[in-house]
Amino acid sequence: MMNFEERLQKAIDRGTDRREGQADQAKSAALSEDELKRLHSNHRLELSEHIEECTTKLVNHFPGFQSETIYGDRGWGVAISRDDFNLNKSGQRDNSYSRLEVTIRPFESYHVVDLAAKGTIRNKEVFNRNHFEKIEDVDITTYRKMIDVWVLEFAELYAANST
Repeated sequence: MMNFEERLQKAIDRGTDRREGQADQAKSAALSEDELKRLHSNHRLELSEHIEECTTKLVNHFPGFQSETIYGDRGWGVAISRDDFNLNKSGQRDNSYSRLEVTIRPFESYHVVDLAAKGTIRNKEVFNRNHFEKIEDVDITTYRKMIDVWVLEFAELYAANST
């Protein structure tokens, strides 16, 4: 039969072992920095391809838009833009600028996939949006739908404001 001191020491040892086991389990469950970068890169590639598909279809419906691939410090994605020149009632030339930029921002210490979109129609910003989720929690379908909605919204607003 053990005395209280021996049982106390065994209880402390078991608790210490349990804590170390939980820490090891948490460490192995957490993704490493390299794994997070790889996962972010995979999501970025898939989503930037979807952005390109959607904006290309938009450009096909509105002639005059120029497409520009974006990559690097600003993110990865596409910007489409156009300059329109009109004569006003007094015969002077009016310039108007329209642009849609949709990007996946670069990997950062926050460990999120950040989708950003900015729309400008006839010199007026119509939206500036971000959607982000932790890299390990990303649902690609949600991001794809978000891209679709933002591109469709820009198309509708542009069509409503074109002359």
